Amino acid sequence: MKYSFLKDNDWLLILTTYALACFGVLMVFSSSYVEAMYMGEGGTGDPYFFLKRQSVWFILATLFFIFFMHLNYQLFKKMSPYIIILSFVSLLLVIFGFGSSGGGAQRWLQLGPIRLQPSEFVKLGMVIYLAQVYSQKQVYIHKFIKGVVPPLIVVGLVFILIMRQPDLGTATAILMVTFFIIFLSGARWTHLLGLGVVGSSLFIALAVSETYRYERLTSFVDPFADPMNNGLQLIQGYIAFAHGGLTGTGLGGSVQKLLYLPEAHTDFILPIISEELGILGVLFVIGCYGVILFRGVVIGSRCRTPFGSLLAFGIVFQIAIQVVFNIGAVSGLLPITGITLPLVSNGGSSLLVTMISIAILASISRTNIRQKRLKLDQDDELKTA
Repeated sequence: MKYSFLKDNDWLLILTTYALACFGVLMVFSSSYVEAMYMGEGGTGDPYFFLKRQSVWFILATLFFIFFMHLNYQLFKKMSPYIIILSFVSLLLVIFGFGSSGGGAQRWLQLGPIRLQPSEFVKLGMVIYLAQVYSQKQVYIHKFIKGVVPPLIVVGLVFILIMRQPDLGTATAILMVTFFIIFLSGARWTHLLGLGVVGSSLFIALAVSETYRYERLTSFVDPFADPMNNGLQLIQGYIAFAHGGLTGTGLGGSVQKLLYLPEAHTDFILPIISEELGILGVLFVIGCYGVILFRGVVIGSRCRTPFGSLLAFGIVFQIAIQVVFNIGAVSGLLPITGITLPLVSNGGSSLLVTMISIAILASISRTNIRQKRLKLDQDDELKTA
């Protein structure tokens, strides 16, 4: 059966992804050019600095998207051990070798002019690894020691290395995706309950172990109690939301991006979108995520292989966690964790990994569509025979 480019690709998923990613590049520029102008000594920064950098990453992500979309997703089963090894090596390099610091954390690798955040790639790597391992443990997944525990050793080591950076938000997201994949694999409720208690206890212990971390996680409850420090970012975000109203002040018309709102082009880009494009702009973003996540669930449900199904659902849940964490943080419903808004916030590593993740979804979807078309062709042949 010949490959049909027009029929076999999930165009709703692809076009929605690119609509949101292109919108993200536009909003990165709109929310960052004032800050970019004041970068460097004497305010001699290039106002197009963040736009240029994000555009380069967007082009690179497009090339990777095309490649992974046409790559057979089953190859990741064989690549899983190498992906885990590379994940460990990259995290170790950040801590003990070539890591670069920023914002009080050491999370990046500086490779010449390229700055990568390994933890972003590790998130996808862990989804691939867990999908591969638990897809092979379906027969004895009900056995805690033999079926559930072994992969958790790898997860625990990755968690420790990410916490050394430190990055509680990413580490927590990995734990949640792990729990979700174990749940989909068919583990017993008693085992899931035990893992949930352990994970929650670990999160609470880490949250209260450092004063700065505890204050940041609890400041969302009453940001006005400390309006000039821990509550500043959230309060300025509130002002941006309130200023935008239904239709916004117009593209480029934000006041809060004039150095009032910290991280306006990264973690808190959604308030700027709301200020400039109103609630309608926010609904556009949420709608695009809804389409992407819905298509991901459909793709995972229709996949005939346990590995492909777990991989699709793992990717969907990983993206959903980031969206919920970010929107929850900027709206004051959840603690601020520093997790960016996928496809929209400034950040090359995040954009690249999210595009690759959705490309893998598109690859699984392509396989599903081709298998369905093959079955229909076979049924037609039987009818005419």
